[in-house]
Amino acid sequence: MSDTPQTNDSVVDETVGLADHPLTAGRLEKHQRAASAYPYRFERTATAAGLHERFAGLGPAEATGVTATVAGRLVLLRSFGRLVFATLQDGMGRIQLLADESELDDFPAFAELDLGDWVGASGEVVTTKKGELSVRVKDFTLLQKSLRPMPDKYHGLADIELRSRRRYLDLIVNEESRNVALARAAIVSGLRREFEGRGYVEVETPVLTPLATGALAEPFATHHNALDMDIYLRIATELYLKRLIVGGIEKVFEIGRIFRNEGIDSTHNPEFTMLESYEAYADYGDVAVMVEQIFAAIAESVTGSTAITYQGEAIDLSPPYRRVRMADVVAERVGVPVSFEAPLDEVRSLATSHGIEPQAHWGHGKLIEALFDELVADDLVQPTYVMDHPKEVSPLAREHRHDPNLTERWELFIAGSEYANAFSELNDPLDQRRRFEAQAMLRRAGDAEAHPVDEDYLLALEHGMPPTGGLGIGVDRLVMLLTDQHHIRDVILFPLLRPEA
Repeated sequence: MSDTPQTNDSVVDETVGLADHPLTAGRLEKHQRAASAYPYRFERTATAAGLHERFAGLGPAEATGVTATVAGRLVLLRSFGRLVFATLQDGMGRIQLLADESELDDFPAFAELDLGDWVGASGEVVTTKKGELSVRVKDFTLLQKSLRPMPDKYHGLADIELRSRRRYLDLIVNEESRNVALARAAIVSGLRREFEGRGYVEVETPVLTPLATGALAEPFATHHNALDMDIYLRIATELYLKRLIVGGIEKVFEIGRIFRNEGIDSTHNPEFTMLESYEAYADYGDVAVMVEQIFAAIAESVTGSTAITYQGEAIDLSPPYRRVRMADVVAERVGVPVSFEAPLDEVRSLATSHGIEPQAHWGHGKLIEALFDELVADDLVQPTYVMDHPKEVSPLAREHRHDPNLTERWELFIAGSEYANAFSELNDPLDQRRRFEAQAMLRRAGDAEAHPVDEDYLLALEHGMPPTGGLGIGVDRLVMLLTDQHHIRDVILFPLLRPEA
């Protein structure tokens, strides 16, 4: 034995048999000796965090007289002959185990433990001469052997893709990854609490749908054998939630998984989490006030402040947020007015001059949106509501009360990314049919993301839907923002990845 920490520099090649690799053969032999003795359950009396909180004021070399039973995974081992120090990590933190040959009857077995092993241990809570809070082990139980060595924090999981593929290893060795996972849970819980506190009812809507509706996106398609019908993974929850508004449930929301057959980049994953909400008698202005209040409250709850830092940028999430019209910020950037009255060829030429390749079926609205995406969106660092989107790109939003070319729709941009999208909802079934039919023409022209005609939803609207404010929040992106993560895969525990070669 040595006084150096027991660590491992890499993950063992998984194609090698456990008995054939020098780093796993010994572990396998120990497991085979102990397998029949592994307990079915283990009763612990304390967590690492609980012990640190309870005994925070202890000085060096103090004994408490308190016996505690802890359990977790061994993440550090140091042997000094008659003494072995082990760091045990549980779901709440880390605590040191101190094993002394003169006090632990089964000391040789403890000394044979390996990094990664799951262990339960009982003993008096003490501090070492250096002041390290510890459990002086009087009794221990091997709960489960780790047959493969753990990667160490600095070498074994330096590869970002490996961290995503082997998230369980990432969570073991990277404290930041555990903190992000816990923060995500707190954010989702906080969102639910905020909406419930405002009287919203949480509901569940179908994941498998006969039409891919509620957004402009390409769906994943499958087939249901018993009904012999093609169905789709949902690309949004919108139209089902609005059916509930028609049915008289005046405030509804859903936090659910959404599926879009799109590319993968730092802010997009084909499977992601969206919160959608709908409130009768509200419009997009009411929703904007609510969202800035909710974002500020969640930031305060999770980070302790509405002033955060994201990728080196100081961002203030306290309301009110800036509001700008999309056409106005585009005109400001290109230096000339951008008008629906201008000849389409002029707007097309303007887009082309800025590196955009317009498709043949694009009208003024789509060109304005493309110019915004290309020239403006990335520079919106502080929270900004981009208001009044063109009707052409907003088939489910209500026509603007002052401009028939626009809709009452906003998107919330922070640090160059969209975090929320809201409408004064289109509730005129005749106008909705015209919008759907215009989208159907785009689909026939080759736009795979254009919205299909949803006859059942139109039937619901014909029964009458009150004025309604609707909202979608990208939960993954909100987690990225509040945990200062650059890539969406770092806030999704199991992101979609290309198969390993």
